[in-house]
Amino acid sequence: MMIETLLAVTFVGAFATFLAPDRVAGKLAFLISLVPVALSLVMFGAFDGSGNALLEGTLAFESRAEWITVGEYTISWFVGLDGISLPLVVLTTILTTLAIVSSWTPIDERESQFYGLMLFIEANLIGVFVALDFFLWFIFWEAVLIPMYLLIGVWGGPRRKYAAIKFFVYTNVASLVMFGAFIALVFGLGDAVGSFALPEIADATLDGGPDGLFGLDGASLLSVVFVAMFLGFAVKVPIVPFHTWLPDAHVEAPTPASVLLAGVLLKMGTYALLRFNFTMFPSEVLAQFAIPIAAIAVISVIYGAMLALAQTDLKRIVAYSSVSSMGYVILGLIAYTQFGVGGATFQMVSHGLISGLMFMAVGVVYNATHTRMVTDISGLADRMPIAVGILIAGAFGYMGLPLMSGFAAEYFIFFGAFGSPSLPYAPLFTALAMFGIVVVAGYLLFALQRTVFGPYRLETDYEVGRAPIHDVAPMFVLLGLIVALGVAPELIFEMIRDAVTPVIENGGEL
Repeated sequence: MMIETLLAVTFVGAFATFLAPDRVAGKLAFLISLVPVALSLVMFGAFDGSGNALLEGTLAFESRAEWITVGEYTISWFVGLDGISLPLVVLTTILTTLAIVSSWTPIDERESQFYGLMLFIEANLIGVFVALDFFLWFIFWEAVLIPMYLLIGVWGGPRRKYAAIKFFVYTNVASLVMFGAFIALVFGLGDAVGSFALPEIADATLDGGPDGLFGLDGASLLSVVFVAMFLGFAVKVPIVPFHTWLPDAHVEAPTPASVLLAGVLLKMGTYALLRFNFTMFPSEVLAQFAIPIAAIAVISVIYGAMLALAQTDLKRIVAYSSVSSMGYVILGLIAYTQFGVGGATFQMVSHGLISGLMFMAVGVVYNATHTRMVTDISGLADRMPIAVGILIAGAFGYMGLPLMSGFAAEYFIFFGAFGSPSLPYAPLFTALAMFGIVVVAGYLLFALQRTVFGPYRLETDYEVGRAPIHDVAPMFVLLGLIVALGVAPELIFEMIRDAVTPVIENGGEL
């Protein structure tokens, strides 16, 4: 019942925070959020699962009970954890707590509603990573949209309504495409499945597959469903050309919402791609689309980095960096090797920590200067030495500095992708993706040189001083975790490898 306790505490805490007075809502939300952190760390320490949740693995903290019968299919409360989902649950709980603390300075109105939504989105994010019944998973998946829409639309910047609507429309339309494709797959499987349990559907898809539907034979149906689901999840990631909602959402969202958006919500898309597209479908289907997907990954890496290079808003720079970083995840997945897929999963966690740190640092700069424009600021190192030092460290983490998690993640991905036996022209795709690191270093160093070093200058009338301790402390924690995973990646990589190995073995390649 550990997972149920984790979800219940977070949901109840969210509603309790909604009812609390504004003056205590921030501190109350922080105290409540510590309980999910503690529970997730206890689960991490007591983890005894093995293998993959969808491929006859041994689940940790598994719980299953029939819920509703719809025609011939049973919908169940079915939750559990493996080495892929558990690190993402821990990431979610830690990042939410730190985002709440970072909210204490910028959020000064409708506080109980803001912090209640932060906890509510945390609960649903956890649900996405633990659910193993499709309908249960989809409920959590869609429920994440509502609080993020409100966080952007109510507490965002001048163009918040446009950004919130764009975010909602893009992601909701993508969800409908994905939902329709998956239901078509289930109907095509016919009597081979009697529930929406993901392991059962995965087993039926890999063992014979669908008979056909809508005039399509089984092989054609699998290909159509794969493409539709890939497109649906690609919007959530997002990858080029479905990325245009992301910079608008980040720029207009309050900084704590940006932390969760970049740190966890984007991982919903890559997690779903791994769980569905790269686990459920036979290697023959993956082989059909290996080159197009690898090309999309490389384009996302380079194009996202080039767009970041052209920005002058610090938030837009970090936002486009996320597009580039998610391209590495897609490359690792389509490499379909143990280190490629394992590195992609490790990159989900690493990017969550680094992007969260970068958005927090940008938020601290904005709180002090009331501007995010690179052209308006210089010489902040003398006025905000600690906050700026952490910002520089986070930027080096993004660049892949050794002994930081970004280096480990990229090394795993490149090592796995370069020697991929299932990806044609794998060395070429890997070399092109590696060029993105050069561009990343270019725009981050340029932005830091303009804002941090040189004589002090500020185009606004605000007096800049040292950042409050509650703004700096969350960044210290994230930096510590980034270094810890860079020095000792085996803290999570061993359980990740154990969970992705059955996926690769199922495809016939290691």
